[in-house]
Amino acid sequence: MERLTAVDVCSGGGGLALGLEQAGFDPVLLLDKNKQACETLRHNRPKWNVLEMDLLDFDPLEHQVSYDVDLLSAGLPRVKSFATTKRVETGEELRLLEAAIYLAHAVRPRALLIENVPELVDDAAFEEVRDFIRHELLHLGYGFHWFVVNAADFGVPQDRKQGVLVALKEPFAKKFRPPDPTVDEHVTVGEALRKSMSARGWVGAEEWVKQANRVAPTLVGGSENRGGADLGPTGTKKAWARMGINAGALSDEVPGPDGTQESDTSGSPLKKITVDQAATLQAFPEDWIITGRKTPKYRQIGHASPPPVGKALGRAIARALRS
Repeated sequence: MERLTAVDVCSGGGGLALGLEQAGFDPVLLLDKNKQACETLRHNRPKWNVLEMDLLDFDPLEHQVSYDVDLLSAGLPRVKSFATTKRVETGEELRLLEAAIYLAHAVRPRALLIENVPELVDDAAFEEVRDFIRHELLHLGYGFHWFVVNAADFGVPQDRKQGVLVALKEPFAKKFRPPDPTVDEHVTVGEALRKSMSARGWVGAEEWVKQANRVAPTLVGGSENRGGADLGPTGTKKAWARMGINAGALSDEVPGPDGTQESDTSGSPLKKITVDQAATLQAFPEDWIITGRKTPKYRQIGHASPPPVGKALGRAIARALRS
């Protein structure tokens, strides 16, 4: 089957682009302003055309390979509503959303995919944002689909709800259907991390697996301007603790035979996960290497869209475009 083409912006560590590749989309250009994220993309796919640049500075006239692609995709930083920002110009997240919509004006893709906060779909606080998108794209002949997916429904061991906009040129918009869940039962943290938690012979690994018997809370990448990596705010730290995980920091190694880790100082029975285990919880495949030091690596993982979600969305879009 003939492959489809895509431009992916705000690509980060490549979760969405990887999923779309698995669904049959080959990127003609990927863009991100983060140097480490671009290194990750180039490391894993040396042939991809990766541009290290802020979306706000991107001019498609200088990169005409981006014109007339099948799909423009954007896993944008989480937006805040107009109710919480004075103007669209005051929030970088909203400026990037605006830039992605204006980019669709220029490159005229057959389909547009934007992934963001679930509230973007129908929350009253985001009504002005949705009106802006409709106003800019409706006269270009796009039909719209707004919906929410939960990554857990696609085999990701994480409760991660994502708001999705898929806009397609007619007549393709009428053919599009949001993807159905791909798993009947959610994958638990224990199931996902069983192999790695027992890799150094921890005798208590199986008991821990039984305790970690639910999906993870949403991984949070955090701000580039704050300290080291942790798994989220206070409320979610309690949820992690109920699964036997210390969410206050990441470990450099999995537990040894007696359950100790290199950073154990308090005698707590809770275990810290590693960056690689965080990537597993985000459903990155083992052969996808996130580059950089511990905190930049974790931020790429926490900010990513899980590849299985991108794959499911990509397949649904591809079906509509090929119909």
